[in-house]
Amino acid sequence: MQIYEELVARGLIAQVTNEEEIKKLVNEGKAVFYIGFDPTADSLHVGHFMALCLMKRLQMAGNKPIALLGGGTGMIGDPSGRTDMRQMLTPETIQHNCDCFKKQMSRFIDFSDDKALLVNNAEWLMNLNYVNLLREVGPHFSVNRMLTAECYKQRMERGLSFLEFNYMIMQSYDFYMLYQKYGCNMQFGGDDQWSNMLGGTELIRRKLGKDAHAMTITLLLNSEGKKMGKTQSGAVWLDPNKTSPFEFYQYWRNVADADVLKCLRMLTFLPLEQIDEMDKWEGSQLNTAKEILAYELTKLVHGEEEAEKAQAAAKALFSSGNAANMPTYELTEDDFNGDEIDILSILQKSGLAPSRSEARRNVEQGGVSVDGNQVKDIKAVFTKDQLSGEGMVVKRGKKNFKKVVLK
Repeated sequence: MQIYEELVARGLIAQVTNEEEIKKLVNEGKAVFYIGFDPTADSLHVGHFMALCLMKRLQMAGNKPIALLGGGTGMIGDPSGRTDMRQMLTPETIQHNCDCFKKQMSRFIDFSDDKALLVNNAEWLMNLNYVNLLREVGPHFSVNRMLTAECYKQRMERGLSFLEFNYMIMQSYDFYMLYQKYGCNMQFGGDDQWSNMLGGTELIRRKLGKDAHAMTITLLLNSEGKKMGKTQSGAVWLDPNKTSPFEFYQYWRNVADADVLKCLRMLTFLPLEQIDEMDKWEGSQLNTAKEILAYELTKLVHGEEEAEKAQAAAKALFSSGNAANMPTYELTEDDFNGDEIDILSILQKSGLAPSRSEARRNVEQGGVSVDGNQVKDIKAVFTKDQLSGEGMVVKRGKKNFKKVVLK
């Protein structure tokens, strides 16, 4: 099976401009393709994960990836999938975020020996002359057509700013520049980027008389149709300081039964034959599939050693007294009221509950235990002596737990 056919079999491809041409380029290793990453935070998250995996797959098949950092487009903000305007970032914040992205991408993409490029669109976008841009690009974009784009529809209901309206033009201009500077003949992106990507292929055709191609990746949705990669406390980050390897592992370990095989196909590098065998699995076997998924993805993002630790920590939860590898939260003297701290404070401070009211609800519903003993009293308190040394294992629900100790 060649790489394009494998991408189809894994369910990764959503839309393409010219399937036969794209298939030929990709399978022959002649695609010079780019995916854009706007630096809106100081870490990549699960939403970027599939794009990075796709770049890795295509590079392994001999194609050349260009990771485009949006130092310029990040100054505007992509309206796709938004009901409100993005917060405007300072140039210093954008540069810091770009530096963080670069480090994380190197885990997936081999940038040595010109096998891949890392480019920042600030290189050309920040020096554009407004009047010159209007004359050069403006005639090739129909406002009527732009307003029908899916990425603008949601924002039109709440009020689309002229700032955001220019995003499609900026992204199209990126493709136009990458085509000329680096021979980039293909753009990949999320399925919500389709209109922006078509803008780029059209601009290249009109300005240069050349064909360029676009392909969108299937968005990672759960069985309920919601984007994956979000938890009660926010995004699932690739930075271990924002989402620990254990929390990352647990996120994938806890996916719904209906989603596990799809995630294995789309995100892991396990052979399709091995995943197809799991189609027959049911009941407790699906838990094994989830453990495989969680381990493989944690290994990809954080390395084999961290994946082993996370897996051991997850198993420790169900082994009496074995808390060595559990995620730990350290309380300080300031967290105590005299010699004591109440259960609601422990749950909130450790991050097991987002608020005291949520912690209260969890206790009242019988969903909280300490060292295996259910806590039903919202006024239950614990002493410094109980929390010193090995501390205690606090569990909320079936899957959320931490070892809480006195620092």
